[in-house]
Amino acid sequence: TTGGKSPTTSLRLLVCVTKVELTVSCENLLDTDVGSKSDPLCVLLMNSSDSQWYEVGRTEKVQNCLCPKFAKKFVIDYYFEIVQKLTFGIYDIDNKTVDLSDDDFLGQLECTLGQVVSSKKLTRPLVLKNKSPAGKGTITISAEEIKDNRVANFEVEARKLDNKDFFGKSDPYLEFYKQTATGWQLAHRTEVVNNNLNPTWKPFRIPLQSLCGGDLEKPIKVECYDYDNDGSHDLIGSFETTMTRFQQAEFECVNSKKKQKKKGYKNSGVVGVKICQEYTFLDYIMGGCQINFTVAIDFTGSNGDPKSPQSLHYISPKGVNEYLSATWSVGNVIQDYDSDKMFPAFGFGAQIPPTWQVSHEFPLNFNPANPFCAGVEGVVEAYRVCLPQVKLYGPTNFSPIINHVACFAKQALQQTTASQYYVLLIITDGVITDMDETRSAIVNASRLPMSIIIVGVGGADFSAMEFLDGDDGRLRSQTGEAAMRDIVQFVPYRQFQNAPSQALAQSVLAELPQQVASFFSIFKLKPPHDPNPS
Repeated sequence: TTGGKSPTTSLRLLVCVTKVELTVSCENLLDTDVGSKSDPLCVLLMNSSDSQWYEVGRTEKVQNCLCPKFAKKFVIDYYFEIVQKLTFGIYDIDNKTVDLSDDDFLGQLECTLGQVVSSKKLTRPLVLKNKSPAGKGTITISAEEIKDNRVANFEVEARKLDNKDFFGKSDPYLEFYKQTATGWQLAHRTEVVNNNLNPTWKPFRIPLQSLCGGDLEKPIKVECYDYDNDGSHDLIGSFETTMTRFQQAEFECVNSKKKQKKKGYKNSGVVGVKICQEYTFLDYIMGGCQINFTVAIDFTGSNGDPKSPQSLHYISPKGVNEYLSATWSVGNVIQDYDSDKMFPAFGFGAQIPPTWQVSHEFPLNFNPANPFCAGVEGVVEAYRVCLPQVKLYGPTNFSPIINHVACFAKQALQQTTASQYYVLLIITDGVITDMDETRSAIVNASRLPMSIIIVGVGGADFSAMEFLDGDDGRLRSQTGEAAMRDIVQFVPYRQFQNAPSQALAQSVLAELPQQVASFFSIFKLKPPHDPNPS
């Protein structure tokens, strides 16, 4: 294996990439051609690390047009956990050379892929290289997820199935077949429902790749059998359909042998199919779901005196420390998905003025009525102002801040759509004091639209944190109640000390899209509006 990764993990990563298709159009482009209009083309450059920009591709050239709609689309691998910077450059093509430096430049837009997918349709003014407006020119970018990795969710029932058993009733199950060049290939088999002529099977999922190769018009065969222990299952009946026709919902199950023998034979039962749409993370984002980001910073005494260079809260001459780096890294990615970019930021474990009571959830700006900071910069600034005003103390209690955010997540759940999801970033230096209460708070939050990211700074023993990150089994509260899903992601900052700045965010945010989509799926909540109106 290479790079310490097993072949399976790197294979899995290859399969899991989401692809996004970008469509570009422009209005009111500068006219640089004498006697005719500009002949524009769009080139897309990308930079997803602090390294070089590279060219993703170019659209076709549109002759004589100041308001082009480009037919050629850009397809990009989308990673939620990385800031993917994009530059769309518009050029007036006057020759056949590939080099664009000898073509007239009509303007550009710099943005991130996160901004494009979260607005779904982004219209911005074009600017020249010196950032001044490119006349009245604007550019519009539309994003759509490419779903060749689609999965169909089935809910299937049948009624009045033929009875094949002398004692008792049939024990029906279904088999779904894909048509291939070499015949029918089994794609899915349901469980057996014992002794029932009107069964309802458990909901199940079949990847469209397996069922019809992604072709919605390709024939699919469904066979209904009566299960026998000895393996001599009796065919009750079958039907052929397509994914498109599955939307009809009801199909007669026909047994061809019976049909040939029996006059007046109608069917051997009716199978009812319901296909439930499964939404992806991008469906929720493009359909208007907002990600709300809250930061909580550990001000306990174990961090050391902020004035001492040994302290984790010591701000170096360069203006950084681990708390600030972690906030920047994670916040920078998430802020593209939050329309108002106002983040509540809290501290815990400090004595705060004027009474010097210990608080486990105080606003960094000391304004309980409005704890919001403008963007990640606002959080960083509030932290710098707050730090010299508080006395680091203890203990290290997580449950108050988790419960605080959970209250908002619970209110969001009263909406009938997937409109809000909450992400709490806790940055801490050590061992949790209120472990039992924290476990209960997490189990409670696992039933809400909420995820928790914990970044451990410094060199403490973080084994208890690893335990909260339920990757190796379900987290349980003190009373034995299990978390509904794994919502905690823990990483020690020290693992990323010498890594590129975006590596920390990649690590902690990689699981978040799946957590968002699975939560709303469990609760059958749809995006606030259609993510892909035709």
